[in-house]
Amino acid sequence: MTNATRQCPAYPMDRDGDPLDPASELARIQREEPICRVTLWDGSTPWLFTRHEDIRAVLSDPRVSSDTFHPNFPHISAGMKARQMLGKTFINTDEPEHSVTRRKINADFTVKRVETLRPKVQKIVDGLIDDILAGPNPTDLVAALALPVPSLVICELLGVPYEDRALFHELSATLNSSAVTAAESAAAMDRLLIYLGELVDRKDAQPTDDLLGRLAVQQLRTGGMTREEITKMARLLLVAGHDTTANMIALGTIALLKNPEQLAKLQTTDDPAVVKSAVEELLRYLTVTHHGRRRVAVEDFEYGGRQIHNGDGLVFAAEIGNRDPDAFAGDPNTVELERDARSHVAFGFGIHQCLGQSLARLELEIVYGTLYRRIPTLALAVPVNELAYKADLAVYGVFDLPVTW
Repeated sequence: MTNATRQCPAYPMDRDGDPLDPASELARIQREEPICRVTLWDGSTPWLFTRHEDIRAVLSDPRVSSDTFHPNFPHISAGMKARQMLGKTFINTDEPEHSVTRRKINADFTVKRVETLRPKVQKIVDGLIDDILAGPNPTDLVAALALPVPSLVICELLGVPYEDRALFHELSATLNSSAVTAAESAAAMDRLLIYLGELVDRKDAQPTDDLLGRLAVQQLRTGGMTREEITKMARLLLVAGHDTTANMIALGTIALLKNPEQLAKLQTTDDPAVVKSAVEELLRYLTVTHHGRRRVAVEDFEYGGRQIHNGDGLVFAAEIGNRDPDAFAGDPNTVELERDARSHVAFGFGIHQCLGQSLARLELEIVYGTLYRRIPTLALAVPVNELAYKADLAVYGVFDLPVTW
């Protein structure tokens, strides 16, 4: 049977085994037909890429576009499409526009600049762990640590009042959900943009030493960026800057507690290289952005024996690409903290690779390098299969994580 006549399976697929593993159907596709058509929520049939090598190659190909306004762009859901159609940010544009905009904020996310935040982030993590140890047992690790750490850090970096976190946590959950309606997504976007627009106005009136304060002075006042552009940029950074890392902290803890021999490697070391390696391996293993990177072809080209046509939607299943046995030594379906996992595509690949990856790595290094040493008896308070997982959200995770010690 040819690919042209084969029924296209629905994507994304439901996880049908261990909740930390991708759907078994994805593993089958990777083995048997690594580039194939799949069916999305709206009936469209984009190409699905499942091999690590192919994902990296095509994501970096200039013949594919991130333009979410393209009529054939393979949106995750009706709600996500509505959100993205309300306005682009630089991650949804192509060259040269992408790099022109990205350069305006690059300086705040370089490895060198992010590293200056290490003492502050360490203090935040230590303080939250102090509160956990002094508080009720069991406790919810999501509310007590996983969500506050990246939220506090991104608020500090952007200049967003942390006391407003309940609002942006609520709106972020709606914006990242594939289950909400287009109207619900649009309403959440409007509320968040109004809030951030008013914040930009305050930064313009009284500049502050943070990213939004600098953008107000250096870009808004000079005409380099409009108020709307800065507001949309702030929305992107605020939502993306806390949600992925929060879910990585929670899921990483589950993965380690399920693998006590691997957890022991973190509990018994103060070697930064060991911790850094653990972060890369858990990023690879978990791949919390689990509904695929999305693109659209803007030229005809042939790849891997498939003829890709101008206007074809493209979906890159990083969640299974990061489990590709041809790319990672040993059994990629297991956690091996000493594995060389640096080539993973958890942050994407190519020019659109995640701007905030250095910040995410820093936060994860500090949490993974501190939590399990300070609370060596940490344990799940409920079975793994009884946790509520975020299957319908663009970023995978758990809603809460009851732990004891």
